[in-house]
Amino acid sequence: MRYLIFACLLCLSWMARPALAADVSWWNDDWTYRKPITIDTTPKGASMTPATGRVPLLVRLHSGNFQFDGVAKNGADLRFIAADGKTPLNYDVETFDPVMGVGQVWVDTADLPSNGQQTIWMYYGNTKAPVQSSGAATFDADYTLVYHFDEAAGSPPKDATAYANNAQKGVVRTVDGGIVGRAARFDGTAAVEVPASTSLNVSDGGAFTFSSWIKLDAVPTAPTAIYVRRQEGRAFIIALADGAPYVEVDGEQPLRTPAGEALKPGQWTHLAVTGEAGHVHLYVNGRSYGEVAASMPALSSIATLGGDTATASGAPLANLSGEIDELRLSRVARPAALIAMDAASQGAESRLLQYGEDEKKSGFGFGYFGIIVKSVTVDAWVVIAILMVMGLISWVVMWNKGRYVSTVTNANDRFLDRFRSLGSDLLGMSDGQNLGKEFAESSLYRLYEVGKKEVWRRRDGHGRVVIASESIEAIRAVMDSTLVRENQKLSRSMVMLTIAISGGPFLGLLGTVVGVMITFAAIAAAGDVNINAIAPGISAALLATVAGLFVAIPALFGYNYLLTRNKAVTANMQVFVDEFVTRLAELHRDIDQTTVTA
Repeated sequence: MRYLIFACLLCLSWMARPALAADVSWWNDDWTYRKPITIDTTPKGASMTPATGRVPLLVRLHSGNFQFDGVAKNGADLRFIAADGKTPLNYDVETFDPVMGVGQVWVDTADLPSNGQQTIWMYYGNTKAPVQSSGAATFDADYTLVYHFDEAAGSPPKDATAYANNAQKGVVRTVDGGIVGRAARFDGTAAVEVPASTSLNVSDGGAFTFSSWIKLDAVPTAPTAIYVRRQEGRAFIIALADGAPYVEVDGEQPLRTPAGEALKPGQWTHLAVTGEAGHVHLYVNGRSYGEVAASMPALSSIATLGGDTATASGAPLANLSGEIDELRLSRVARPAALIAMDAASQGAESRLLQYGEDEKKSGFGFGYFGIIVKSVTVDAWVVIAILMVMGLISWVVMWNKGRYVSTVTNANDRFLDRFRSLGSDLLGMSDGQNLGKEFAESSLYRLYEVGKKEVWRRRDGHGRVVIASESIEAIRAVMDSTLVRENQKLSRSMVMLTIAISGGPFLGLLGTVVGVMITFAAIAAAGDVNINAIAPGISAALLATVAGLFVAIPALFGYNYLLTRNKAVTANMQVFVDEFVTRLAELHRDIDQTTVTA
């Protein structure tokens, strides 16, 4: 039994083995935890062959891939390290809310793998770490304006780049449910005025990039403005006609990209426009949508977002009714690969990033098991606690019963050696030999003592043993009753093992069923059905069943082992009773025959 328990402990130690980190050393010992984040451009991931260079990638944290335990409330201790395990990466925290379990962080990366994988590291768990989030450092110098629309309600949009091109006029209502965190809500009556600044100027025939996410409330019936910039009879317009996006370069001969398929209302769509070398390209969801042979006009005036203003050239476009998120302007023409990367990586269903298990500095990582444990509900913990008490009791019973049956077996073996050396002197083992201490643990010795006492009780007045034929069965009956009590002693507490074997899995199943019910009820209440929301709760619920099996399986092995050992001890006692009574009857017959001959 001791070997069985040792084997179980060995298995437990293997399960709790240190989570060996990848072949990347710990970046800084002041940080307690880290998480690997794999950039996957293979067909299993984003299926891209990028040639994008430097890219701000979106790290989307939620309760399905991050537990928000051990991290600062505002994410101040977040740090991102390159694949070499040494180089810190710039990052910009757009939103971080441990209470709600959400966070969006832009990480400045370079040299993305081409149809391959690359792992960066997110470190956290340092309460003394200062804030290092910086949009100015994360977005390269060619980004002249980046609006996340994460401001408080009633505040104009703020620029995340170093150029500080904050909106001058126009206040939009920020709402939850953007493609990345919060979004700007345009109600069809107001527009946002983007300031005129040197960094936003466009030279005649120069380069330019616009990118943003847009969601329409409905297909507009009138031409609707998205981004408009007018100056001295010339204009650059990104708008919608019957819901289809277009770009117009308005000058002496206005040029417009051809009409295409209309955008779907209520659905986020990525729009991007680039202008360079006499061509203006329009992209929808990362794919080419239209092109016009026109050069960018010289522009140094203000621009409007989500609306237009009346000019001498004609009536303004209608204001937008919908939402806009993650607006970016660049003074260069971004490559098509980068635009495709943005559309693929910023969407809610992006597979570009794969999140690995959390690791702890000591080497004992949380791993997947840690994620499961942290997702266990209170009711499941109650069931698991009951199972652990049952498991502890069953292990104590197995240990004590295993030690007891081993002691009894060894003592019985020693007693049998002494008993069989008596020969015809069946009652030759006397108390004067201090046998009570030597064979105190032997059940056979206790049977022998009971049988011997029954024989001595049948002495006559002269001290001679007189055993009638009927006395043999009486002595056997007394010894059998002692044998029953010895069997009861062997079987004592074994019922705890049967309870653990039969009740453990059912209790575990109860915890699992309740946990699954709570998980689906929470999903129904939240109205968000996705694998990241379901998986932690279901896996945590299954932990109760695992706990039940963990209690039942060792108890089953131990019970069968002890039952076999007990049966062997019982068989030896039965054989001894038969041997003792048979030899006693044989000696009694010899005495009777001697008396008759005399």
